[in-house]
Amino acid sequence: MPIVCWNIEAANMLLSLKEIEPAARNNINTRFIVLEKGTITLEGGGQNKTCMALVADESASVNFQLWNEECDAFKHGDIVHLSNGIFSYNRSNRLVLRAGKRGKVEKVGEFTMVFVESPNMSEIVWVLDPYNPSRYVQKSLISPISGISLH
Repeated sequence: MPIVCWNIEAANMLLSLKEIEPAARNNINTRFIVLEKGTITLEGGGQNKTCMALVADESASVNFQLWNEECDAFKHGDIVHLSNGIFSYNRSNRLVLRAGKRGKVEKVGEFTMVFVESPNMSEIVWVLDPYNPSRYVQKSLISPISGISLH
């Protein structure tokens, strides 16, 4: 009987950050490095902690939203694996990548990953695809300096 070896990463089909697009589905499996982490804020009457982080891989960067224990679990330089994540608008109407209720984040290393900071996928203006209304397409980029939409 032949021995079969499974590569867990291949089975999960890791996406590069440049490949993600907004959707209301928890289907993003990726790996990235934490570049910066913002301050922790309390929401829901102090019941929930949240903070934003800038994360990146070799193709792009994105704003990543951390919740509760995730805020304390990760720091600058951590390499993180996200399973079943979601890229959608948060309560502040900002486009963020996050684990959501069905996703999972775990530290898999630190400080040894090639990355780029541009483009930031959270700064792209996305619109519904006129040929497929269940999908978004890129329209333009919002300049992080001026806040002006660049076409």
